[in-house]
Amino acid sequence: MKKDLGIIQAVYPMPVLMVAAYDENEKVNVMNAAWGMICDMDKIALFIDEEHKTTQNILKSKAFSVSLADLDHMDVADFFGIASGNKMNDKFERTGYTAVKSRHVNAPIINEFPVVMECELADVVSTQHMYCIVGQIVNVAAEERVLSENGKIDPEKLNALIFDQFQHGYYVTGKKVGKAWHAGKDLMKK
Repeated sequence: MKKDLGIIQAVYPMPVLMVAAYDENEKVNVMNAAWGMICDMDKIALFIDEEHKTTQNILKSKAFSVSLADLDHMDVADFFGIASGNKMNDKFERTGYTAVKSRHVNAPIINEFPVVMECELADVVSTQHMYCIVGQIVNVAAEERVLSENGKIDPEKLNALIFDQFQHGYYVTGKKVGKAWHAGKDLMKK
């Protein structure tokens, strides 16, 4: 029997996304966002608060990058989630991390994170119940060390962090347990 738990964010896993944008002086700001997802073949939706420094920077610069946090960079990824750019002027500098300007959009790419989506601001959806930044993915870049032999990102090499909203933990992706669009094929024959 199931036990009622009330209203909780019962989606697992959640990504650990590093969202980066320049301010009006091309200063780098990065935030940790778990409430984000692909919303089309070439778009990403970020359900982030309008008051975040990074959100305001995205609205001004019309571009941003989204990196996948990994196990090797968990401490800084978490810091980007607990420190506010609105309150801490040297948030990015404190980490010692480095960034380069994207060749595709007006946004920083954080060198230390292994996979990055470079995005142009496509839309802002603001309703009574949600605020969402939608990005048009212009390019995806990945460190060669996380690519498989076929040139695609290998989740087993990536060690991407995932966030657990139940216990507020970080976990790592890894073991492949099945093949999508094949695991349920036998049920199609019934």
